[in-house]
Amino acid sequence: MSFTLEPHAELRDVTLRDGLQLTGKMLSTERKVETVRELLRLGVPSIELGSMARADLVPTMANTLEVVQALTAEELQKCWIWVATPGHVAKAAAAGARNFQYCLSASDSHNQANIGRSTYASLAALPEAVAHALAVDGQIQLCIATSFTCPFEGIVPEERVLAIANDPRAEGTCDVVICDTLGQAVPAQVASLISRVREESPARRIVYHGHDTWGLGVANTLAAIAAGATLVDGALGGLGGCPFAPGASGNTSSEDILFATRPEWLSPATFGGLVDLSEKLLAELGEPNRSKSAQGARSKAEAFEWVIASDREPACVKGL
Repeated sequence: MSFTLEPHAELRDVTLRDGLQLTGKMLSTERKVETVRELLRLGVPSIELGSMARADLVPTMANTLEVVQALTAEELQKCWIWVATPGHVAKAAAAGARNFQYCLSASDSHNQANIGRSTYASLAALPEAVAHALAVDGQIQLCIATSFTCPFEGIVPEERVLAIANDPRAEGTCDVVICDTLGQAVPAQVASLISRVREESPARRIVYHGHDTWGLGVANTLAAIAAGATLVDGALGGLGGCPFAPGASGNTSSEDILFATRPEWLSPATFGGLVDLSEKLLAELGEPNRSKSAQGARSKAEAFEWVIASDREPACVKGL
């Protein structure tokens, strides 16, 4: 039996963007490109490959455009890039990017800390960003950070998120991304907001981006899927966090989301390949592996097919 979760949702792996934001070590352009290609080879359907954030503020994103330029047009069709201004979209599009995630925060305080302007100013610039994306036959998401709580203002009212999702200046966005930036939401809270966005805002795909700060990353992701999210974010080994959100820690683990949802493309062999890729990448970065599923895959309970048996090689490219 496959035990594939219904309703179905795809995973977007955000290791190379949100995952790397708090790390102290850079990954080379070549290493990032290798990671994108290995994730795609193993079957991961969607990837966030980097950010247009200023290199002096987020140094690990400094080579994002070089990564874009190194990938093929076919590969870039499955990759997203974080942007916060129309200029970001224009520069990334010139490099070859076609999928953009335009991010702003539901709370003004976090938007000011993260992007250096008010939420209103970010919304006012959104139509120009949409125009840049559509000019290259691309697509652009509306990403709403701090959709549940803000590190400076506390609880964010659902009505604030809905007002942004319903704002006419967001016309032309293909998706709306609801973010639990601090990982402080609980499943019922996630289900409530996702349901309201689905029912009360323009028809778009709903994406859920969660963190595992309080140990509810997978539970919240499953609640989001049940409520209508059809794309969910995760990072290898639970890597990451927001440098401009005190209290934020790692993303929900991609391995844990995949083990829970069991998409049809995932097999014990490909899962083992993802675990192997994750372990090598985290070791290279000097970061801990927070994935419970990855730890389980290395257990001695080898009668369970998802455990990586000592005599079985994971489905990972040699040298990665």
